[in-house]
Amino acid sequence: MDSLSLFGLAAVTLMLVFYALEKRSHWFILAFSGSCVLASVYGFMQGAWPFGLVEAVWSGVALRRWLGERRSGV
Repeated sequence: MDSLSLFGLAAVTLMLVFYALEKRSHWFILAFSGSCVLASVYGFMQGAWPFGLVEAVWSGVALRRWLGERRSGV
């Protein structure tokens, strides 16, 4: 397994972990958004631009959710 594949594995693993923990704190939503950015970078570096694009959109969706949760104080 090369370093790019390890990077992708780490990014997607972090996405899964932070998604599972989102109910505990709004900070996990922000962490999920950041891990989506990492997965997006991986997708573009690997040459799978549709994956990279979708993960970038997911990052934006999660960031918007984080802003809403942070403002509501939940």
